[in-house]
Amino acid sequence: MPLAVFGSDHACRAGSTEDDARGLGVLQPLGRVYRVNRSEDGRRSEAELERIAREIRVKSVLAARGKGQAYIGQALQSAELLSCLFFDELRWGPDLVDDDSRDRFLLSVGHYALAFYGMLAARGMLTDEQLGGYGQDGNMLTLGAEPGLVPGVEFAGGSLGQGLGVASGLAWGLSYRKNTARVFNYMSDGEIQEGSTWEAAMFAGDRGLSNLTTIVDVNRTQADGKLVLEIEPLAKKFESFGWWTTEVDGNDIREVLGAFAEARRVDDDRPRAVIAHTRLGHGSPTIQGRPNAHFVRVGADEWDAVANEVEESE
Repeated sequence: MPLAVFGSDHACRAGSTEDDARGLGVLQPLGRVYRVNRSEDGRRSEAELERIAREIRVKSVLAARGKGQAYIGQALQSAELLSCLFFDELRWGPDLVDDDSRDRFLLSVGHYALAFYGMLAARGMLTDEQLGGYGQDGNMLTLGAEPGLVPGVEFAGGSLGQGLGVASGLAWGLSYRKNTARVFNYMSDGEIQEGSTWEAAMFAGDRGLSNLTTIVDVNRTQADGKLVLEIEPLAKKFESFGWWTTEVDGNDIREVLGAFAEARRVDDDRPRAVIAHTRLGHGSPTIQGRPNAHFVRVGADEWDAVANEVEESE
């Protein structure tokens, strides 16, 4: 059943006429929506964002378990970044997904969709029941997030290396229209090997797109193991195209928050690149210990261990 997002702090199920007759068409909140305490400066606390990151991991495992295989490693490693982005940094929420003033988030690395779904569930925008359909034939929660049925999906990133070009075009268009919304692009280190990425980087630097931030996930892993091509020195490469850059531990809430805060303070027209070094499968030693955790086959007897590990992770 599709989702409809209304002008409230909930995502709600949209029922059919038949559903209305049974009372199912009444707006029904889907799960919990985080309303957390903020510090005096208006930002969420590190401790709360840590708890949300753990919740994103728990929800991601809930979606993936029993499937036999999934992009669970990427979901686990992305939890801190998505917690900081969607619960603190972005002007974004259930009541803003169609608002022209919202910050845009593009998931260039489309197969990280499981992490995005985990975030939506932690935000109260997907139910546990809906999460269970992840990756199943005909289900809206596809392995690569697609716009249309899932709230907040701006872009289909299944073909890698396209996100930064689309994000640059969005940022340029918003700037032209005097719209102060920002554009955030989440991409992988494997996409750095795509020529289209550097065409977009050149364009963004030349046009002075200070409303654009790209987060590069550097886990140094591709489908068959280690990176095919060396990408370092990555920061210097972005800087040579006119970008402001910083490097952080992408699994450290404090460092991630610090990077976004620093990027906001930059007082010039350079686009921003946050290079986030992550650990594939972070939060689950069972997954992180795999020699190749890009697309993981998890045995039925292993899911309980993974679930317990992410529940207890700090």
